[in-house]
Amino acid sequence: MSNLNKIAPNSPSRTSPSEIETAVNNALTDLENNITDMRSSLRPLQFVSAREIEVGHGRKAIVIFVPVPLLQGWHKSQQRLTRELEKKFSDRHVLIIASRRILPRPKRSNRSRTSQKQKRPRSRTLTAVHDAILTDLVYPVEIVGKRLRTKEDGSKVLKVVLDEKERGGVDYRLDTYSEVYKRLTGKGVNFEFPQSASTEY
Repeated sequence: MSNLNKIAPNSPSRTSPSEIETAVNNALTDLENNITDMRSSLRPLQFVSAREIEVGHGRKAIVIFVPVPLLQGWHKSQQRLTRELEKKFSDRHVLIIASRRILPRPKRSNRSRTSQKQKRPRSRTLTAVHDAILTDLVYPVEIVGKRLRTKEDGSKVLKVVLDEKERGGVDYRLDTYSEVYKRLTGKGVNFEFPQSASTEY
């Protein structure tokens, strides 16, 4: 069995990795061993789990869930790293998202007791985790605006406006972002760039 040192020791995937998790582990190990200038930045990086998600038109994306404390380390080499991984997993976009837990809202009957012990951190609320997933999905592109639209049938779609400067680098990934976000959160989202004055009318 291959060395699973890129999977975090406390992850259940370490003992019974899926096929895609083994493939991601091996790809990261391979990059660390063979690309000298990436070795020091890749060495400390580990992930919790990985999933393949259908994103339409017969395409798939690979979502790598990483420990929150290591997210900054992944971000340091993320652009180069995703390029290298996408060469290995041809025709699949690779996305890196922190593995965050949503804590349920305390029940009323427990509230008086739990409030004395510990309040639920805001970062663990459903809204905060879903916002953080959005930010991770599009990193390093900045989100410059959000609007919640309610359609005629009552369903809600979040419109997320991305920084115009990055249009050329990620416009081909927007459908993947939308589909992955929907699969992870159950919420619809449309990504777009600010409309220029000439296309507004």
